[in-house]
Amino acid sequence: MNKNNNQRLCLVTGVTGYIGGRLVPWLLERGYRVRVLTRDIDRLQGRGWIEEVEVVEADVLNPETLPRAMQNVDVAYYLIHSMSGTKNESFHERDMEAARNFGKAASEYKLDRIIYLGGLGNPEDNLSKHLRSRQKTGECLREFGVPVTEFRAAIVVGSGSKSFEMMRYLTDRVPVMICPKWVYSKVQPIAIRNILQYLVEALDKPETKNEIIQIGGKSVITYAEMMQIYARINNLKRFLIPVPLLSPRLSSYWVHWVTPIPSSLAQPLIQGLKNDVVVYDDKARKFFPDIELLSYEEAVKRALDKITDPREVETTWNDALLSSKGDERPVELETKEGLNIERRFRIVEASPEKVFKAFTSLGGEKGWLTFEWAWKLRGIADRMVGGVGFRRGRRDPNQLRVGDALDFWRVEAIRTNRLLRLRAEMKVPGRAWLEFQSMPDESGRTKLVQTAYFAPKGLPGLLYWYALYPLHSLIFSSMIEQVAKDAENFTPARVSTALGE
Repeated sequence: MNKNNNQRLCLVTGVTGYIGGRLVPWLLERGYRVRVLTRDIDRLQGRGWIEEVEVVEADVLNPETLPRAMQNVDVAYYLIHSMSGTKNESFHERDMEAARNFGKAASEYKLDRIIYLGGLGNPEDNLSKHLRSRQKTGECLREFGVPVTEFRAAIVVGSGSKSFEMMRYLTDRVPVMICPKWVYSKVQPIAIRNILQYLVEALDKPETKNEIIQIGGKSVITYAEMMQIYARINNLKRFLIPVPLLSPRLSSYWVHWVTPIPSSLAQPLIQGLKNDVVVYDDKARKFFPDIELLSYEEAVKRALDKITDPREVETTWNDALLSSKGDERPVELETKEGLNIERRFRIVEASPEKVFKAFTSLGGEKGWLTFEWAWKLRGIADRMVGGVGFRRGRRDPNQLRVGDALDFWRVEAIRTNRLLRLRAEMKVPGRAWLEFQSMPDESGRTKLVQTAYFAPKGLPGLLYWYALYPLHSLIFSSMIEQVAKDAENFTPARVSTALGE
């Protein structure tokens, strides 16, 4: 392909995920035209690059939606993979189906190439189901004849990456750690910066078509050494005690309790850690001799520099729709049989903008203004039954966008100065939402509307609703009063800007 950068159209998938969300600005900075594919356009609200790209709403699991995304595309980045499935389908089955749909559509529209980021690991080893699925995805993309450049990487070290955050929280919080055998497996972690360099520079390397390229950083170390290096950088003393038996399932429960990463996501990650994942050929150096690889220590220092200011963290592991219950489509909430609704109103002596700033600043370090002990107790109970718990906080103390994790909620909708809707991701026998609205009043004041919605699932759901209704009534009554006071006492020093439509 001899097109200049400003003529070449790149399609990027997985833009609500960790890698895809960071790749887009790199491509734009280098002059490429970018089209992004997403299942939900609202999830992209607040991205700094949104006005510079073409957005197409499509779903790789629904092939009828893909033609519009593929038209006139030169190169497509396939950055989609699941970590959990549904009741009737495992995550690797979903990955295979999605990759075949994408590969077929790419073939029909004669794309020049697909660039895919998969998982490192020797295919001749007894790989975990997760690593095997990542490599099988590459095979499925190739089935329809479109050339594929497949990169294979191990742990990605960067602010907000899932593997790095799991290691960081474990090391920060546990001074003496009982370690299973997998912490002594060898790994070649790679900095997020190097990942993005490979993905972008591949566009000008036609010789990488139909190549599988293993990529890793400068360091080959064990997971135990990764934790010790991190501890040393942060002036922590940590002791690791090896034990012969500790299954991935038990390890995932430990991670579940100590870190914000739920066991459902930790388990496939940990199962993959039993394998040594290191680069065993020199293709990356041959094709990309100018990429300067970072050591693990250098990558950690860069990540920590970003973490000191959450607003500098462009994407995090929990941005992805599949991180919890996020693959459910947003629901149009309305009053109908089977949906329990609890709505409260207050007239506030403040502008709609100030009221909006008050309720969009909830959660994280600020908390929920009332009955904090009850919120924390609910988070503990949720962790005990395998839920996400209350430790996720918020991505940014001053800014919300659609798709953000907010303690044990997920931001489902934002309308600037008007609305915030949160979907519950804690374990409940049904589905739940909490919504706030700020509406101008004829008197020049603002009507604050707070609504709790609950769609119970069978008898357990109804029992749950009525058993907790007295406590919920107390909490939500107090909350709306505190939000109103917060808005009335608002000062410019406490501005909390939320990004909406």
